[in-house]
Amino acid sequence: MTERATNAPDITDDAILNGRLRVFQPRRGHRFGHDAILLAAAVPAKTGDRVAEFGAGVGAAGLALLSRVPGLDATLYERDPALSGLAQQNIARNGFAAVARAVTHDITAISPERNLDHVFMNPPFNNANLQPSPDPARRSAHQASQDLLAGWVRSAHGALHDGGTVTLIWRAEGLAEVTAALTEGFGAVTVLPIYPAPRRVANRVIANARKGANAPLRMLPPLVLNGSDLRPTADAEAILRQGAALPIAQS
Repeated sequence: MTERATNAPDITDDAILNGRLRVFQPRRGHRFGHDAILLAAAVPAKTGDRVAEFGAGVGAAGLALLSRVPGLDATLYERDPALSGLAQQNIARNGFAAVARAVTHDITAISPERNLDHVFMNPPFNNANLQPSPDPARRSAHQASQDLLAGWVRSAHGALHDGGTVTLIWRAEGLAEVTAALTEGFGAVTVLPIYPAPRRVANRVIANARKGANAPLRMLPPLVLNGSDLRPTADAEAILRQGAALPIAQS
C-alpha cells in the first residue's frame, strides 16, 4: 500500500510540522494547508480522550493532534473513499495504527459515534472571493451548501457526551454562521480570529464550544500569522512548525 502510493504519479509525499509527519495526498484537488494544523492546535484534548475528526481528508489535522497529544483514541471520518484510504495509510506510516483509524463515512447522514470527548472539523465552505474550482475534488472540499455547517455541528452534538467540545475552523466573514450553528445545544463558545498579517482583515476564525454549557461567548485576541515583513510570527512558527497548542477552550 505504501509503495503504491509513493510511486503513483497523482500522489505526492509531503511533510507536516517541519518534517515530524509525512502524508500522501493527491497532487491535484484538495490538499491540506495551514487550516488543518491550526485546527489541530486548538483541540483541547488530553491523554486518554476519545476524539473524532469530521471531513478528515488525508488526515493532516488528525495526525497533527495525535503527534501533540499522546494516548488518544482517534477516528478520522472522510466520505471520499480515496482520501479515506490515503488517511489510513498516513496513520500507519506515522506510527499511529494502534490508536487511530480512518473510516469512510458521510457524517451528515447519521452521527457516527457516541460519548466522544472532542470532535473537530474543517468543513467545506463557500468563498465569495473565489470562482468554483474546475477540479471536482477541490470544488467538493471548498464549496458547501447553505446548511452544511449546521448539519456537521448537529452530528457533532450527537456524537459528544455532555461537556464534550467541538472545534472548527471557518472563513472569517461567516462568523455569524458559526455562532448560529453553535446556538443549539452548545455554550461557552470561544472565537479566535486569524489574521494573515498586520493591517489585513481576518480570513479565518477558529471556534470552540462545549456541549450543554451556558457560559457566554468569548472573543479572544487575534492570532497573526505573518509580520509586516511577511515573515511568520513567532506564534505562527510555534504552531505550524513545532506543533504547539493553541488553547482557546473555556474551562
